[in-house]
Amino acid sequence: MTNNRPKILLIRPDNFSIQGLLAFNWPPLTLLQIAAVTPEKYSVKIVDESFEKVSFNEDVDLVGISFRTLNAPRGYWIADEFRKRGIPVVIGGWHASALPHEAKEHADAVFIGEAEGGWRQLLKDFEKGSLKPFYRSDFIEGELIPEPRIEAFQRKTLVYTAQASRGCPYGCEFCSISNSPLGGKKYRIRPVDNVVKELEKVKQRIIIFVDPSLSINISHSKKLFKKLADMNKKFACFINVKAAFDDEFLRLASDAGFFAFSIGFETFSEGSMEKMKKLPSAVRDYKDAVRRIHDYGIAVLGSFVFGFDDDKKDIFKRSIDLMKYIDIDSAGVNILTPFPGTPLFTRLEKENRIITKDWSRYNMKDVVFIPKHMTPEELKEGATYVAKEFFSWKSIINRFMLSLRYGTFTSLSSTYWSLAQKTAFKKIWKWF
Repeated sequence: MTNNRPKILLIRPDNFSIQGLLAFNWPPLTLLQIAAVTPEKYSVKIVDESFEKVSFNEDVDLVGISFRTLNAPRGYWIADEFRKRGIPVVIGGWHASALPHEAKEHADAVFIGEAEGGWRQLLKDFEKGSLKPFYRSDFIEGELIPEPRIEAFQRKTLVYTAQASRGCPYGCEFCSISNSPLGGKKYRIRPVDNVVKELEKVKQRIIIFVDPSLSINISHSKKLFKKLADMNKKFACFINVKAAFDDEFLRLASDAGFFAFSIGFETFSEGSMEKMKKLPSAVRDYKDAVRRIHDYGIAVLGSFVFGFDDDKKDIFKRSIDLMKYIDIDSAGVNILTPFPGTPLFTRLEKENRIITKDWSRYNMKDVVFIPKHMTPEELKEGATYVAKEFFSWKSIINRFMLSLRYGTFTSLSSTYWSLAQKTAFKKIWKWF
């Protein structure tokens, strides 16, 4: 251990995802929250490989690495390199919490769950030279969600990410949030004043709330929106379809400066929606929901997933037709991915339908399982067709012209997202 303040290096490995292609990259929220609960006697540096590669010449005493499934191979390689140099490594995050024994092969300690609740104890053990192999923390209550230590991250970003809540009670089979020791089904809200206090210190004018949905507790979000209205910032968040039918929610969001809602429509297959515990009738409500949101000058970014067991070969053409019909401004086109720790992964593994455990392919753009009504190749080709159609230049330009009626900023932001998606498909997955 160094003679002065012990040095901790916190790392988010490069996941080669769409975020790395976006000019409005955002700070690593999880690591900023870990830095916030680290005692002041430690010096903390954060490296996000979306901005810069890790240097193994760092003079550090302890390394912490957090990653999702997609970047597990890169995270493990980084951990191995630091351990070769005699530096202890702690691994945490979504993937390690799902497969802690796999992660332990590359780490001195693995943290399972939300680290804020047990990070200080881990550091005490580190000081004594007696790190335990595994640490686990229960879900922390909403009022204890720490305010991120913004100064620990030196990179400038156009966008800032915030949390007003954690967890999701819906428990969809494929969801890595509600089925993980991180997030989980236990829904917890941060006091509105805590969120506002944090955002008042933020220099960025664009704030993205990364909560699974700001429409789980509508009354809490309405209180938050009222407080955000005086900030002169722009906001985006995830909501579910039902929130579009609450006029007060939409009005307060618009007044607060929300420019985009991301909605997980997921599928146009009613059979799949029933299994995801979504109301089948919601399919018929989509166009009306989008229209109502547009009436308040807010863009709609729809998320769609292909490969559910009820999806047949006609789902792709039907989906692109309906995506255009309901008039969304941009979309996420994804392939169903059975992330470790989810009921979906467990079920498909029991059914011998998992094709590979090469975690780098768990990127929601590759096929890693055997679909029920088509081949893996047909699933990828179908999703490719949807992406090509929706992100064609003609389609992007048409949507841009139509979206100008909702305001210049709203139009430009949704169009930029479409262009970023198109670039990602072309450069990373080579779909175009």
